[in-house]
Amino acid sequence: MATDLAPGDRAPAFKLKTDSGEEISKASLKGKPFVLYFYPKDDTSGCTKEAIEFSEAKRKFDAADITVIGVSKDSLASHEKFRAKHKLKIALGSDADLVTANAYGIWVEKSLYGRKYMGMDRATFLVDAKGVIRQVWRKVKVPGHVEAVLATAKNL
Repeated sequence: MATDLAPGDRAPAFKLKTDSGEEISKASLKGKPFVLYFYPKDDTSGCTKEAIEFSEAKRKFDAADITVIGVSKDSLASHEKFRAKHKLKIALGSDADLVTANAYGIWVEKSLYGRKYMGMDRATFLVDAKGVIRQVWRKVKVPGHVEAVLATAKNL
């Protein structure tokens, strides 16, 4: 479990199917910086706001040559509906088997009304062109988050 990934660490390898039918991986992004953001569930309020804000900022990320990938354990079919409903422009990766979530240490024990359960921590990783993590945001609060990621990414 890699819950202690920090800036300066090598980003763990990953390979995800996306809702557009493509496969995206650390290897396919070699030489390009990217943002990997993990979110709990398609079409829930915070996750929807975050996905819409990343989509609205896509041109700015593209201008900085940075790929943005949203990751949850939802199915590709769920991602397709989520994208269509909210006109999302970013890639959505399905991590149904939780291999990527576990590699990045964000499949964690959570608590709701005293009930413990396992869930996806809302976290974002900014990775440079050499595959090194440059910034990690954990327990993300959505308001202002995309702007903070973009500002940091522009300084890579």
